[in-house]
Amino acid sequence: MGKEACGGVRDAMRGQGLRRIAPSMRRRTAGTRVAASCAPVGGSALTRTGNAAAGRMRTRMGAASRGRSVAMASGSNGNLEALIFDCDGVILLSEELHRTAYNKAFAEFGIEIEEGEQLVWTVPIYDLLQNTVGGGKPKMRWYFNKHGWPHQKRDGRPPPESQEDREALVDSLQDFKIEAYKDLIANMAETRPGVLRLMKEAREAGILVSVASASAKPSVIFCLNNLLGEEQFGLLDCFLAGSDVTNLKPDPEIYLTAADMLKVDPSKCVVIEDSMVGLNAALGAKMDCVITYHSGTKAEAFEGAKMIVNDLSEIQLSDLVALKEAEKVIDDRVVKSS
Repeated sequence: MGKEACGGVRDAMRGQGLRRIAPSMRRRTAGTRVAASCAPVGGSALTRTGNAAAGRMRTRMGAASRGRSVAMASGSNGNLEALIFDCDGVILLSEELHRTAYNKAFAEFGIEIEEGEQLVWTVPIYDLLQNTVGGGKPKMRWYFNKHGWPHQKRDGRPPPESQEDREALVDSLQDFKIEAYKDLIANMAETRPGVLRLMKEAREAGILVSVASASAKPSVIFCLNNLLGEEQFGLLDCFLAGSDVTNLKPDPEIYLTAADMLKVDPSKCVVIEDSMVGLNAALGAKMDCVITYHSGTKAEAFEGAKMIVNDLSEIQLSDLVALKEAEKVIDDRVVKSS
């Protein structure tokens, strides 16, 4: 990832009109590595690995008490050193919000593939896109390449023919969609059960906590700031969005990048995902994966996942530690015979 420089968190938050997140001190084990809010030069990713001047840091908890609590817990973490959460579908049930935001963008621009028929992504269409394509702009490119590039009724424009015009349309739709999505997040979104508790328990046990989402950075930052709260967002050890990598999920790049920035071997990470696209990315990175499915992904096989559950409400940190050595898959969709 190259040389790191402090200040990426501040720059990214300012770029989204959010208040500064104060850097915080991180101790994984008593008397060992300290991390600060940092990002690669250029401010592309948000991470808290590396060194920083003491004057720029604040302790999350009292250093002495924090050191004692981690020292007590670190011996029981087994081979688990980092939890990496996807955002959409994992931290919040966002798929319907995304679908609604896309349809708002299509309506705003008067997007019609068949003249006179307003484009609407139905639930089955969006589930298909989410489970096979992933990413925001890739969804639109895939759909338009398959079904035809649209007319824009609002401006009376015919379907774009050049690659440049097609990318301009996708960019404009995505920009409008992001703002529509942020409005929905601010008014409707809630964190899925168990997520905040597990993040807190992991930090207290000295396990690194990260978020790696293929979605657009502005919407992910807005989402995390609203759902985790500014302070909890600032305590993440690493944050990556789609623009921080070249290849989006199901390519494993985003998870390998997170492991590299966290300085953790991929085999010591557990990824929490909700879709086949995310699962394949985790498996490609040689990481164990927990699936928290929802109505749009419940029917997927999720072959290769170590745990498949509806949500994290009943999952304890010890369960995630144990699954690193587990031989059998835990799947709450399987009804046990009495």
